[in-house]
Amino acid sequence: MLQINHLNKSYGKFQAVKDLTLHIPKGDLFGFVGPNGAGKTTTIRMVCGLMPPGSGSIVINGVDALSHRREIKKQIGYVPDFFGVYDNLKVKEYMDFYGSMYRMSSRETARISDDLLELVNLSDKKEVFVDTLSRGMKQRLCVARALIHNPALLVLDEPNSGLDPRARVEMKELLQNLRSMGKTIVISSHILSELSEMCNSIGIMDHGILVASGRIEDVMEGVFGGNRLVITLEEGRETAVRIASEYAGVKVESVGEHELKLSHNMSKQEIAKLIGAMIAQDVVVTGFHKQEGSLETLFMRVTGDDEAQKGEGKNVAESDC
Repeated sequence: MLQINHLNKSYGKFQAVKDLTLHIPKGDLFGFVGPNGAGKTTTIRMVCGLMPPGSGSIVINGVDALSHRREIKKQIGYVPDFFGVYDNLKVKEYMDFYGSMYRMSSRETARISDDLLELVNLSDKKEVFVDTLSRGMKQRLCVARALIHNPALLVLDEPNSGLDPRARVEMKELLQNLRSMGKTIVISSHILSELSEMCNSIGIMDHGILVASGRIEDVMEGVFGGNRLVITLEEGRETAVRIASEYAGVKVESVGEHELKLSHNMSKQEIAKLIGAMIAQDVVVTGFHKQEGSLETLFMRVTGDDEAQKGEGKNVAESDC
């Protein structure tokens, strides 16, 4: 659906996007994350045709975005982070206005607008002035407006910015519904917990570089390893570390005062033997459990200052793209 190859963008001597290659399949809900200044918004603006790249290529639904600028606008629905609404326009008139921009007939616009307003739960607001809507309602209206021409790709830049918790839940449900309808969606956000609940694939940028991308579970496994085990203990920390280090396929990731974190490729039976060996040598084990990865932990790992971590993330990105 979306294919970006060797994309670059510079502002003077500052390179905002560096050799970005990214492929997003049709039907994905893709989360685009990174620290402020990482290059996400610059990338989104280039994809949406709002600024030209320095070099590279962008293909959307089989259409070259750089050589077919007029055609590509039909393929994209864009919801910016700061959206504008027009005073003295009712919701119905707002939708009619955008339908006319795509040369849609009044009858076609009215039919599609009714369906879209029902989709975003604003059917009862058609005769309400846009500037009187709550921020959450305005955001959902902007999604409906972005879908008026039935684009192949929907791009949202920080759609939950400034929304209250209820409005965020409504936006999440809306995006999940759109994905179930077959839409390909790219969403940029800083709210990582919500992205992990919505998205099936992610891309993480840092200093203009795509440091990790792919299916969430694949990226997690590539960065953290397939299995992680947390052992809590009261006494015998040094002994526990020694025993764990002697087991093949086990790596001690971190050691706390009462906690030992391991990455491993052991079976359940082998884990039981490891715990038994610790107890047999007077390690007071109070519990153990499998550690589930989180998008927040992944984000901190691949955008940290440690160059080895960045290199590890870079390899993940290259293998998935």
